Amino acid sequence: MSDWERTLAGAAERYADGLARLPEDPDARQRQLTRTGNAAGAAALSLRMLGRPGEAAEWFRRAAERYRESWEGAPPGSWGRPIGAIKSRLLAGDVAGAEADSRWALEAGAAAAESPIGGYAAALALLTLGRDGEAAAQAERIRRAEGFPPDVGDALLALAAGDAAGYETAVSSVLRSFETRTEYLEDIPVADTVLVLQELAAPRGLAVGLASELLP
Repeated sequence: MSDWERTLAGAAERYADGLARLPEDPDARQRQLTRTGNAAGAAALSLRMLGRPGEAAEWFRRAAERYRESWEGAPPGSWGRPIGAIKSRLLAGDVAGAEADSRWALEAGAAAAESPIGGYAAALALLTLGRDGEAAAQAERIRRAEGFPPDVGDALLALAAGDAAGYETAVSSVLRSFETRTEYLEDIPVADTVLVLQELAAPRGLAVGLASELLP
């Protein structure tokens, strides 16, 4: 069994166990649903690294569903949930689902959120919906925000502006940041943000060739 197969097995086990033990208390339930979403995403990324995109898409859809379910009962400003849902739908190749979750994020107030993470949710949603002018305004705001990765903001802004050279520079920087990390969500060493950016870049004709041990 390869390392990625072991990672897949562990993530699938955490997902099944999490769903089997969903608590009734709303706060505990939303936190458990988030954990199961993370586990589903870990399984999906493992499958992508194993070269099994069809199976990965199914797991990405599960992740998106759990993130969206976790929104009910979540504390205000829990923008990581719609971000996770949109990213998962994009990586699943589920255009209609990504657009639906993007509309949900915007209806929930992401574009008006003061926090950078809310602005990130809004930028992803607006880019997914092809509302690039509005996405550019969000990207410009968050790329200057303290604590937000400026190269991610630069990549979002370049996508919104159709700036091929700017996008290549920014997404390459994002990839390097992943390659120098020592910790990853769910211990999955995959540059998932790069994969999402590339999904948004492809229909705009801006995707670039990237090679890394952290990419499929």
